[in-house]
Amino acid sequence: MSDARTARYRGLFPVVPTTFTETGELDLASQTRCIDFMIDAGSEGLCILANFSEQFLLADDEREVLTRCAIEHVAGRVPVIVTTTHFSSRVCAERSRRAEAMGAAMVMVMPPYHGATFRVPEDKSFEFYARVSDAIHIPIMVQDAPASGTLLSAAFLARMAREIEQVSYFKIETAGAASKLRELIRLGGDAIEGPWDGEEAITLLADLDAGATGAMTGGGYPDGLRPILDDYRAGRRETAIAGYTRWLPLINIENRQCGFLAAKALMKEGGVIACDAPRHPWPGLHPASRAMLMEAARRLDVLALRWAR
Repeated sequence: MSDARTARYRGLFPVVPTTFTETGELDLASQTRCIDFMIDAGSEGLCILANFSEQFLLADDEREVLTRCAIEHVAGRVPVIVTTTHFSSRVCAERSRRAEAMGAAMVMVMPPYHGATFRVPEDKSFEFYARVSDAIHIPIMVQDAPASGTLLSAAFLARMAREIEQVSYFKIETAGAASKLRELIRLGGDAIEGPWDGEEAITLLADLDAGATGAMTGGGYPDGLRPILDDYRAGRRETAIAGYTRWLPLINIENRQCGFLAAKALMKEGGVIACDAPRHPWPGLHPASRAMLMEAARRLDVLALRWAR
């Protein structure tokens, strides 16, 4: 595995939520305030158009608008990862080329899948990532998430890292993530430039112990998660454990109760964004879940609740 000091990207890269108006239009003014907050709160990089960005509720032209808006507004302050997932190798490669041309530091790509049953064999997944790699000159992060319903073994991921030029980062969100990260690093060696934690940091400490060098989390409280990563990297493991223990109730509420609506709810409550509604037909946050989220966030003095005040 590449040493964390030499990996191009490491640390905290939260997912940027997509902000809408009450009628479901893109709200770019809120979007740019959201980005500014997330950088001010300690994000070392950002990821856009992920599942936690409600990418499945966006039109293709809106993806282009959001990519350009985010990268131009960030203006080099932090690296930006653009999610370019699509079932088609050609479409994914074209999306990835456009993202690179706009200034993306990396693309994140799930394996080809559609709905509950449409999958491709392992050899076709390999060809898919190889074609995307051939189209770009920036790293690919393989998103290994249960949503795809595709089994990506550690051995297969390590093989892709060794044989496909741009495949070098891996966001592991499956059950037993720490064990899979450990095996991936063992099998892939130096080809594994970025073994990363995901799923809102619910397994962060175990994944760091397994060798994770980055974390892709929700975007609502980078100010709470960044010190945990900083302490762990500096060898202050007990301090990192204490910090994680303190923030774990909020992490749990986001991961198990509120999902991708948590970040927008916190930002709306603190005046960072104007509206926290998802796009129809996704249901809004239940009032009881919102109250639970806000209680935990206030107990921690989350920056999102006061950044815009």
